[in-house]
Amino acid sequence: MKFTLKKGDITKEKCDAIINAANSSLLGGGGVDGAIHLAAGKGLLEECRLIRQNSGECDPGKAVITKGYNLSTRFVIHTVGPIWHGGSQNEKETLKECYKNSLKLAEEKKLKTIAFPNISTGVYRFPKELAAQVVFEFFKEYSNTKTSIEEIIFICFDDENFELYEKLVSKL
Repeated sequence: MKFTLKKGDITKEKCDAIINAANSSLLGGGGVDGAIHLAAGKGLLEECRLIRQNSGECDPGKAVITKGYNLSTRFVIHTVGPIWHGGSQNEKETLKECYKNSLKLAEEKKLKTIAFPNISTGVYRFPKELAAQVVFEFFKEYSNTKTSIEEIIFICFDDENFELYEKLVSKL
């Protein structure tokens, strides 16, 4: 499995699926969630409304998959990251579950290239350095798994996350 690090806008990525750091409503919001909904167009919002109507809100750590609509990706996998409460509410494990459940959906569709943003490190206030450590511990284990996924792309929007990931991605 190949790991690639980029700085930029995840909505511009050409791959099989991008991961959306969604909120529980699945109906768009701020940050990467709002950008993905805006770039994908109304079809994404309508599909998310149907998912919500049929299954309810998406709990933290869980994931759902939709089409990519106007994006350069076939699918969007929406996962709800944990809100940081000082580490007292199992936030690290919930963050790992975001990655695990997103990859499970990607594997079910036999996808090969998946792009991840920095889940929960924006308005959900998960400490960026700790999140990077959690992510790389997870992928160090996951890289030994038999999977259809050939490439994981980490797309960092800000300099701080990019620098943290740059130090860690070479260790995978």
